[in-house]
This record gives sequence, structure tokens and C-alpha cells, in this order.
Amino acid sequence: MRAGAYSPNNIGNDAAIFNAAADQLRRRGCEVTVYSEEQFRTADISEDIVLAMCREQASVGKLVALEEQGRLVVNSGHGISNCTRERMTRILLGNGIPHPESLIVNTNEDVRPRLAEAGFGPCWIKRGDLHAIHKEDVTYCRHAEEAQDVLHEYFYRGISRAVINRHLVGDLVKFYGVAGQPFFHWFYPYDTGHSKYGYEAVNGKSQGYAFDERELRDICGRAADVMDVRIYGGDCIVDADGSISIIDFNDWPSFAPCRAEAGAAIAKCVIKAIREWKKK
Repeated sequence: MRAGAYSPNNIGNDAAIFNAAADQLRRRGCEVTVYSEEQFRTADISEDIVLAMCREQASVGKLVALEEQGRLVVNSGHGISNCTRERMTRILLGNGIPHPESLIVNTNEDVRPRLAEAGFGPCWIKRGDLHAIHKEDVTYCRHAEEAQDVLHEYFYRGISRAVINRHLVGDLVKFYGVAGQPFFHWFYPYDTGHSKYGYEAVNGKSQGYAFDERELRDICGRAADVMDVRIYGGDCIVDADGSISIIDFNDWPSFAPCRAEAGAAIAKCVIKAIREWKKK
């Protein structure tokens, strides 16, 4: 399971989807043992197949070690690490996945000249090293002076690297998917009151800009592939012209609005992965 520190404002929902997936696997004849993240870190894991929602660095390191031993791990420890901000930004942009123009910076530098040179106005600053734990780990800034102040705060909090994304204007869309399965769900979080930190209010009420849902699904599927994440979710911005840009991509989100369907899809994904793994 995922430690509570990595489920900010979402502990119940994260536990619910994890248990839903476990129940669906049991219904399909699997024997499932559930570990807390703390138990997982300290236990001698004998199982050959690990279904992992954890995010603490020590836990992710153990997942990678288990994979190197030849065990099947879903989501991969490498994929979970790829969803930290700096790595995610480099991977998405490096593979041509639509993503906001971004700067990767040290938090002790003066970024105002770089922001001016890049023509950044409003922007988002995100800690580069870990998944977001606190609301302040993702911060909207109206201008360069505000961005500089936020970086100073990051530096004094011991965060050495940050990603600065250009703010995109458009409809905020949240999506959930499971690799290799027909399941895919999207919705407008602001319009439904779905929120973790309240940042949906920055883009505000959705305008309902027309876009190609197949293109959205294709972009998300390509992102999941290059990020090495089978169970995924995230956020994107749809521009007035229908263009789509992923602004966040997460390993195993809560799937709160579609938990029943997602739990079944995750179980099917894992069964398929087991069959492929056994053939190797």
C-alpha cells in the first residue's frame, strides 16, 4: 500500500482502489497478501509478483531490487521514479509527448533572467526530486518575482531542484488509464468539485473546448509507455483549438470517480502481465 505521507488529502481513496484491485485479483483465483509500505520495507518478500502503490524512496529502491532478481513488479519501481517531476519532464519532452515548455533549475539560482529570456509570464513551480507531499510542492506564480520567492522557499526547505512549467490557458482535464485495457476515464475536475489542493481554480470553469478523445487516449498511452507505468493517471490542458498537453502524469492515482471499473481493469492488467512474465 502507499504510506499516508504520500497520499495527501487522499488516504482513503488510495487505500480503496488498492483494496479494490486486490479483491478483483482474489476473485480471479489469485492469492493476495497486503503489506503496508512500512511492512514492505522491512519484510523478507517471498512473493514473485508484487503489485506496488508505494512511493517512498526506500520502498522504490526495494522494488527495483526485486525486479533485478527477476520478479514481476507492477508498477515498476523505475516507472514510479520516472513520475518525479524532473525525470517526468525530461522523459515527456524528450519523447515528443505534448508538455508545457519547461525550465529545470537549481533552487538557489536567480531564475528571473531565464524566465524573461524564455518569455514566461504566469508559471508553475514544482519540486523536482520527489512526488508532491505538501501543497507547497506545486505552486502557481503570477510573475517572475513571485517565482523567485517560491524558489527561495524551496531552497530553505532543503529542495535543491525544481521544474518551472509555463502556465497553459484552457480546460483542465483529469484522466485515468490502465495499459493494455479498454478502460479509460476522463472528466473536468473543477466542474465536479474533484480537488486535492484547490489548484483547479486557477484555470477555472471548463469551457468545453472540443477535442479528439482518441487523441487524448493515444497521448496518455504513449506517455505511459515511455514512463514505464501501467497503472496511471494525470492532468492535461485542452486549448481552445483542441490541442492537448499533459501537465502531470502519476503512477497509480486514486481513480476515485471510477473505482469499480478501474479495480477490474487493474486486475486484468496484472493477470495479463503475469501470463507474459511466465512465458519468459
